[in-house]
Amino acid sequence: MTVADVLTVTQSRHSIRTPAPRTVLELFKPVTWFPPMWAFACGVVSSGVPLASHWRLLALGVLLTGPLVCGTSQAVNDWFDRHVDAINEPGRPIPSGRMPGTWGLTLALAGTLISMIVGLQLGRAAAGATALGLVLAWIYSAPPLRLKNNGWWGNAAVGFSYEGLAWVTGAALMLNGAVPRPAILAAAVLYSIGAHGIMTLNDFKSIEGDRRMGIGSLPARLGPELAAKVACVVMLLPQVVVVAMLALNAHPVAALLVGGVTLAQVPLMRRLLQRPRELAPWYNQTGISLYVSGMMVTAVALGSVS
Repeated sequence: MTVADVLTVTQSRHSIRTPAPRTVLELFKPVTWFPPMWAFACGVVSSGVPLASHWRLLALGVLLTGPLVCGTSQAVNDWFDRHVDAINEPGRPIPSGRMPGTWGLTLALAGTLISMIVGLQLGRAAAGATALGLVLAWIYSAPPLRLKNNGWWGNAAVGFSYEGLAWVTGAALMLNGAVPRPAILAAAVLYSIGAHGIMTLNDFKSIEGDRRMGIGSLPARLGPELAAKVACVVMLLPQVVVVAMLALNAHPVAALLVGGVTLAQVPLMRRLLQRPRELAPWYNQTGISLYVSGMMVTAVALGSVS
């Protein structure tokens, strides 16, 4: 019996049930909401606009970037990954049968609709960013494009959506829909590139299933050792450029701080490269904290001259 057969039988046994609220929340993966919400906050801060009169917009923006768009992307991904998850993580809601029938797809479609409704309440800029983020979420996971089958393209789509798009949305929202300054756009793009490396490390947990199902994540495509080296370089180089950008734009203190957190990642990366498959989750809990700290330092510096 194939993995697909096992999954079909498991789901059919539970087809008469509706998923529990806790299972629905698990499908939307709250732990993944932090990166886009943090990037949105960085965009807000980098705009330099006082927050006092924008609390409603900020609350809706956080709801949109985290639980709605990011949560929806997780539901979409779990639905189209249900067969590979049956190998890598059979305890997840859909392959375990706790999310029976087509509930996963239904919730993904509902999340898409609700996200667009909320995005439209925030103006054209936010609505456009929401639409783009949702398109990226679907083409990342769903055929025929299914960008995640190629780790280079898939990671770029997620990095841009989670970091750059959320950052620009936050800044544009505070600027009443205006296009943010070039320095803000540059920071958003650079940290999006670095997020490509973060996504590569996140793929280490699914190497076996990716290989069996023909998914070309970088750890499956390049092997753990080379993929870890690529991830480290991709994370480090954009941060070095950010340091140079801050220094050239008369932000010496911020340049020193971002340079410091960048250098602090180097010994952690050296340890990661010794046993990448084993230590990728550890690095995600340590080195990534330094990375996102540098994002906020950069945002504060950019906002101070607006």
